[in-house]
Amino acid sequence: MMLQRLRVSTNGRFLAREDGSPFFYLGDTAWAIFYRLTREEADEYLRDRAARGFTVIQAVALNDEFGGMTLPNAYNELAVQDGDPGRPNEAYFAHMDWIIDRAAVLGLYVGLLPTWGDNVNKPARRVFTPASAVAYGEFFGRRYRNRTNLLWILGGDSRPDGPEAVETWRALARGIAIGVTGQEDYTALLLTYHPPGGTFRPPATSSGEFFHTEPWLAFNMIQSGHRIGNHNWERIAEDYARQPAKPVLDGEPCYEDHLDLHDPARERFSAWHVRQRAYWALFAGACGHTYGHDTIYRFWIPGREGGPLPQVPWREGLAAAGADDMRHARALLESRPFFSRVPDQALLLHDQAESPVVGIAPDLDHAQATRDRDGGYACIYLSAGRPVTLDLERLTGERLQGYWYDPRQGNYSLIGTFPRGGHRRFVPPSSGQDQDWVLVLDDVARGFPPPGVRA
Repeated sequence: MMLQRLRVSTNGRFLAREDGSPFFYLGDTAWAIFYRLTREEADEYLRDRAARGFTVIQAVALNDEFGGMTLPNAYNELAVQDGDPGRPNEAYFAHMDWIIDRAAVLGLYVGLLPTWGDNVNKPARRVFTPASAVAYGEFFGRRYRNRTNLLWILGGDSRPDGPEAVETWRALARGIAIGVTGQEDYTALLLTYHPPGGTFRPPATSSGEFFHTEPWLAFNMIQSGHRIGNHNWERIAEDYARQPAKPVLDGEPCYEDHLDLHDPARERFSAWHVRQRAYWALFAGACGHTYGHDTIYRFWIPGREGGPLPQVPWREGLAAAGADDMRHARALLESRPFFSRVPDQALLLHDQAESPVVGIAPDLDHAQATRDRDGGYACIYLSAGRPVTLDLERLTGERLQGYWYDPRQGNYSLIGTFPRGGHRRFVPPSSGQDQDWVLVLDDVARGFPPPGVRA
């Protein structure tokens, strides 16, 4: 199946298909799929993710944390011969081809990392030079030039360690472009960089810190990482303000069922934590979002490895609540004008310290607002159900229609219609842990469908 190639939207804020229709990047971190799964297992995983509304699978070709150079795939094939990326193993990459093509048949794009970041950024593990990176990139570009369901992700969870690493990433991007187009032409490609996460504030790092003005970087990616309370909306806002305008998304937020700070003594992230990162980022201006689960990113089977272990094998993790919740965020934003959405915290008039939700840490009790550029609709995410007072003068129309949208179930309840103008206080149906809500306000004259329902 030939999917449409993707490109950056004309306003520089979102991703779009070739025909100009909006593309919602809803990713899943399947880093180890090429190493761990057989074709039958990969098909099972991909069919599940397509059915749940995901649009992108993020996966790594060469990563010794899970395999590739020294550890074989499910068919006992190494990615390269004798640890040399210049000597790729055809059988290994034929298996990759099959998974990428199967994803396309199911309507899924693949965010492909040619290598994990340690192979470039960590001097003790560095296997690429600028010269070898160009050759490796050309190999990938030629091999996949006719695959229309690919986005390219450089980086791999680490920051460039000095000028040589920076130049190596530039060389890899250049090689991919040459392999795909025959010249250093990035217009037909979508490339980004997956940075490391943040443990404490600042809560994330971004590709924009290192490469925002590079001609090959089509969109920015942050990693808000695996710590409860990280404010990913702050870093999204920073990238949103960079010039020239480029799309941005959180490419690795906290994974569902993952340990906070990787510490067995701390709690695991719940579906509530996962939803918070998604809505905070999207309403702060992100073009999409990536989900992750502790057992799925490594496709864990009991007995395979040590360290802090997932709670369930990967197949059981497929049906985790947070994975289903992501489709509701996508449905909500696709039910309203897509390319004209902008962040707008000025809608909020309440003080963040006013009437905090009892028992909820301030880091988990945050309101984030977005609206249509012309004021035709607004959505406000209340992560713990705190009441909110809004400045309705920032919207348009004579009358507004309000809804409460449930991000756990994807359903809605009608608040009613009321005159636009002045200030108005809204009280969610419930508050507390796992009681997040989205307030949706529409200009009645625009005739929008209910939230989450396509026209």
